[in-house]
Amino acid sequence: MESRLKGIWCILTTLTLGLSLLYLWFTLFPGQVVPEAWHYFSAEQIDRGRIYSQGSRLCFIGSYLTQLSFLLWLVCSGRALDLAGRTEKWAHGNDWVNRLLFFLLLWLLLHLLNLPFTLFSSYYWQHHWGFSTQPLGAWWLDYSKSGVMDLLVSTSGIMLFFWLIRRSPATWWLYSATCLSIFLAIQIFLAPLLIMPLFNHFVPVQDQRIITMVDELSTKAGIPVDQVLMMDASTRTTKSNAYFAGLGHTKQIVLYDTLLEHHPQDQVKAVIAHEMAHWRQGHIVQGLCLYIIGFFFLCRLFYVLLNHMFPALSGAPYPVHAWAIIVLLFHLVSFVSSPLQGYISQSMEKEADKVGVMLTNDIPAAVRLQINLGTRNASDISPPPVIQWFSSHPSPLTRIELIQNLTCAKP
Repeated sequence: MESRLKGIWCILTTLTLGLSLLYLWFTLFPGQVVPEAWHYFSAEQIDRGRIYSQGSRLCFIGSYLTQLSFLLWLVCSGRALDLAGRTEKWAHGNDWVNRLLFFLLLWLLLHLLNLPFTLFSSYYWQHHWGFSTQPLGAWWLDYSKSGVMDLLVSTSGIMLFFWLIRRSPATWWLYSATCLSIFLAIQIFLAPLLIMPLFNHFVPVQDQRIITMVDELSTKAGIPVDQVLMMDASTRTTKSNAYFAGLGHTKQIVLYDTLLEHHPQDQVKAVIAHEMAHWRQGHIVQGLCLYIIGFFFLCRLFYVLLNHMFPALSGAPYPVHAWAIIVLLFHLVSFVSSPLQGYISQSMEKEADKVGVMLTNDIPAAVRLQINLGTRNASDISPPPVIQWFSSHPSPLTRIELIQNLTCAKP
């Protein structure tokens, strides 16, 4: 069993490092652009998208490998056990305080390691390319608010996690997965209504043409929309977007003010139809169900591995430093499963593109929208396949070709 346990760790680590190196290689050497891209985009637009995307990807993989290297060193070198010894002294033998201190210290160390990458990618890189409109002070305020909320939620979650392990040593994984599923459902349906207003201001859309457009699309899609709101996205970015929020039969559509400002009405309509298509096709619920399945698999994996790593403690709380092992395992599994997550997400986006075109019955506008978004957002028009594995959305060229194929298939 010991050899099997080592084998699982070796496979996960090898797959993660292999995928990381592939991602890094194709970020640095993306290869040639497919010829079809030149039909819709200029050489300047394609080069701009590649350079911008390259910087963002280097920050992503650099941040991930930095944190992963730290966690591997912490766990494999025995430093996690030493750190747990220090927090035990600080806690004066109180197990609950010890676990809390260990969690807080590890949380802080990982955030400090990630901070340079976050600051560069979400502030300096965005300003360099003219996407960010946010002053540095405002960026730090947003970062601080996000960090405090993350810390509060994470601390509550970790205390509940330890309590479940102590209360139900044999079935804690089942209860933990259930709690994670409930939290994710709350986050998906209520966070846009409760959290987003802490960062942005929302006002009802006054343009009657937009309201009429939404009413027509919602009737056609069979999705009631209670409110059409505009968000002051321009205080932070020049990029355009829209999203649906709500629970049950109460739904609202939120439009970035940049979308209304920089895109003609037919393209705004295509964006709204795409977002409605996600709700119409049940993608939100489908995605939630798939994540729930993943939670149960992951928590069961945690349970099996921890019980084999600490057999003498089976049926009792795991040692404090086991939390570092759980965090490392999560980093490995989440990265290895990224291509699968990307495939599922891209499939849903493609379906939403198709249904969105059906709702608008305006294929040229959908194509112009993708060209406009790809140009304005400096998207990588034709990324290498390995890079595309990790993306939640198809490339602009893929989406354009899909929409154009709808033209060919239309009688």
